[in-house]
Parts: sequence; C-alpha cells; structure tokens
Amino acid sequence: MPQDAFTLRRVVAQLHPDLVGSKITKIIQPDKDALLFYLYTQRGGFKLLLSTNASDARISFTTYDYPAPAVAPNFCMLLRKYLLGATITEVEQIGFERVIAISLHCVSDFTEADRVLYLEVMGKYSNLILTEHGQILGALKMTALEENYKRVLFAGVPYTLPAPQDKADPTKDLSVLSSYTGGDLAEFLFLHVAGIARPTAEDIARTWEGDLETHVRNYLFESETAPCILIRDGKIKDFFAREVPFSTPVSSLSEAQDRLYTQRETDKAFDTKRRKLLSAVRAHKKKEEKKLALLLDRLRECADAEDNKKYGELITANIYAIGKGAKSCRVTDYYDETCPTITIRLDETLTPAQNAQKYYKKYNKQKRTVCAVTPQKEETEQELDYAESLVSSIERAETAIDLTEIEEELYDTGLLKFQGKKRKEVVTPFRTYEKDGFKILSGRNNKQNDRLLKSMRAGDIWLHTQKYHSSHVAILSEGREVPDGVLLVAAQICAYYSDGNKGGKVAVDYCDRRFVKKPPKANAGFVVYTNYSTLLVEPNLPE
Repeated sequence: MPQDAFTLRRVVAQLHPDLVGSKITKIIQPDKDALLFYLYTQRGGFKLLLSTNASDARISFTTYDYPAPAVAPNFCMLLRKYLLGATITEVEQIGFERVIAISLHCVSDFTEADRVLYLEVMGKYSNLILTEHGQILGALKMTALEENYKRVLFAGVPYTLPAPQDKADPTKDLSVLSSYTGGDLAEFLFLHVAGIARPTAEDIARTWEGDLETHVRNYLFESETAPCILIRDGKIKDFFAREVPFSTPVSSLSEAQDRLYTQRETDKAFDTKRRKLLSAVRAHKKKEEKKLALLLDRLRECADAEDNKKYGELITANIYAIGKGAKSCRVTDYYDETCPTITIRLDETLTPAQNAQKYYKKYNKQKRTVCAVTPQKEETEQELDYAESLVSSIERAETAIDLTEIEEELYDTGLLKFQGKKRKEVVTPFRTYEKDGFKILSGRNNKQNDRLLKSMRAGDIWLHTQKYHSSHVAILSEGREVPDGVLLVAAQICAYYSDGNKGGKVAVDYCDRRFVKKPPKANAGFVVYTNYSTLLVEPNLPE
C-alpha cells in the first residue's frame, strides 16, 4: 500500500491515542533515512519509527531491533538536544497532504518550549524537519540558498509546507468528479484528486457503486478501516487499509506496516550479512586458487626431473666417447627396454663431466622443489576445499540464524577481522526433525557439524553426501536399531542440504558414529570415515 494521504490519515488516527501523552526517552538514527524514538507511557514502552527512505517512507510503531551506530549523526544529536524528555501533545495530518505534524512540549533544566517535528512522506523528497515558533531548527535533509530550491530548508528560516498538488482537495471540494464521463476511473481519480496514489484509486474504482462523489468521500473519510496484509509464498507482499481479496486481516495499520517492513529489514540484514561473508570467503578462495596455480607451475617445471637424472648418468656412462666442446651427444638409452639412441644437448663451454654434473644439479634442485612444494600443494588444496565448504554453507543458509556461527567461524579463522568489544560466543540450535520416534539432527555449518559429531554416541548413525559438500546429519538411535524408513528420511535431508540438491539423485554415505574421526588440527567440519554404506536418494525435506 503506498503511503499516500489516504493511508497516512488512517495511520495517524490509529497512532494518536498511544502517542499523545507519551514521553521521549531515547533517540537513535539507525541509518541515514530513519529516526527511532523510544517512548514511555503508562501502558508501557513503544518504539516509533520515522522513515524518509524513498521507497519505505512511513511512520509506525515497530518491534524490530534496529542497531544504534557507534557515533550519532548530526541530526540525531540535534533531536537529542531538543527533544529528549519531551512529551508528545498532538499528532495530526496537515489537511489532506502527506505531511504529519508531531507537536511536543519540551522541558529542560533551563528552558520550556513547544516544538513541532514535521514528517513529509513524499518519496525521494521525504524529510524530517524540527521547528520552533515556525522557524526551522534543523532538518534531516538540508538545502542551501545557492542550490536555488523553491523551498529552502536550513536552520533559522521559516518553515513552509510543500507546494500543494494541482488537483482537487477532497477535504474541500470534489465537484471535479462530475466531469467524469466514462473510461478508466482509477486513472481519472489519480490525475484529478489530491492525496491518493494509483493503487488507492484502483481500489476506489473496484468498489464503486452508487453516486461517485459520495462513494469517494465515504471511502476516503467515513469508511471503517479494515487493515490487512497480502501473503504470497510465505512472504508478506503488501498491506492495505481496507480489506482486499485473498488478504489476511490484522489488528491495526501499524501492525500491518510493522510486519511488512520488519520482514523487509530482516531480509535486508540477512542479504547484507550473506554478501559480507561470501565476499570474505570468495576473496580467500581466489587467493588460494592463485597460490595453487603458482605451485602447479613450479611442479610442472620439475616434470623432467627424472630425465635430467637419466641424462647425467648416460653422459657419465659414455664420457670416454664425448669430445670436449661438443654441443650434443648421441647415446644408447639403456633405461628403455628397446634401448633407443637419443640425443642429449650439451654446453660446449663445459667438459663432459661438468655437463653431467650440471644435469645432476638441476635434478637435485627439482627434487628439493618437489619435496617442498608437494605438501604446500596438498595444504592449499585442503584450504580450497574448506573455502568451498564455507561457500556451500553460506549459500544454503535460510535465515540470519544460519549465518551466525559461520560468521563466528570466519572470525576464528581470521578471514574476518573483528573490531570492537570482545565477541560473545553464539551457539545456535541444530535443524531438528522426527521420524517414527527417532530424532534426526542436521548441522547448519562447519562449526555446528563439529558440535553435532561431538554430541553423538556409539550406535548413532552419521550421514554425509558422497563427493558433495553437505550438512552432517545424525540419527540418534538411543540404543535402538534404526529402521530403513528413518534412514531414508535422514539421507534425503542430508541430500537436500548439499551442493547436489538440484541434480537428481544424490549418493549419501552413512555409518556408525564409531567410524567417524576428526583428524588433529583439521579445519572445522572436516572428518574421515570408514565402514560405510551408501544410499542413492532424491533430496527432500519431511513434512
């Protein structure tokens, strides 16, 4: 539902009883476009959000826990100076405009004053402006004289309302509706009546019956509010002041707004953290890939090490037949069963013995390089596999809870640098299922997979996909024999939370907990296992 004058009128009407008489106890500015006021009343505490975001500008109570920045922005400091401890005396909509005036009685140790905080809900032009005696004390979005604005907004100048639209004011006169002669009624209302957005105009047209002017006036001013939300695929898509088809009713417009925007904020926070973690892991993965490429290049340079050793030995064996200053020699390769004749290049400035030593030195250098580089290559491959497991865990995350321990893991491994106070260790719950009286647990990430393994006992069944990164899954047997049906469901869960969940059937290995070991100093989530069997299953979650 757009935040047009029609919607704001009903929002203000519902907020008014709770806001009037409340006292402001705390003010924070969670981002550049929003202010959060903590209010105290005899009925308890509330959080009031005033947002000037271009797409989500609004006024509503909220239950979402917005983080407070370490350093408060200038406008937030201004509001704290003038409004902390103030009492809200009135909340009203100015005419039928998208402007809300919050009147406040402010008392401090030395002063007492009445001030007004204006919220202008106008898309990208939305703003918050604090005034006293009609003069601006400060604004969230300031303008300057040299910018040649029609409305100048900076401290000390008189506050003026935004210029009215060139449309009929429904609070005064709706005679313009008499000129409607047919066609798209929603388009006509949107173009000729102030304060209503296109969706509101479409709903007026959809419910029209009887006299048009009477219908519009009743819709805008007299009809009872029936707030509702529209849910699609488990997500809230929109909210409405009046009931619409296939909607779910809620107690108030404020609740409807809060549920919609809390969901958006939660999704936004999840996406932000997910991108942050993926960025850190992918940067580490790219670094390891470059390192591996360099190591492979060095190993490729050593691929002819055995040939160099052979050439040194063949030169030594034929040294009597090689003249000094020769550029090459042809010798019999007795290392080959067919004993072919081969040509060996020589340095004409060296004696035959020195040429043999040159090949031996190159061989020994290559041998040392292979001995040094091979364990580095294996370590880098393990680190790459670990990075891929982290990417897999992050991409399979469904909620912010799923990302919490992954973030902790990145801090522990140094992939994320922590700044600030000491972190509290976070322990999130396993995914839990039940089948035929057996509990099935699934880890959300590498740290949980380690905790899951530690929590298992001998006789419990451990599962993991074959050749794919996946969650570790456990069937808690409690000394009972695990039926095939339970094993099948657990394998399907394991396949579902794996990298192979979109490619048809997946091979899932399972074995007794006794046969799963974690090597010393291994990365989180890494184990080795033996004595296992394999199931081929379709990825699936139980009901």
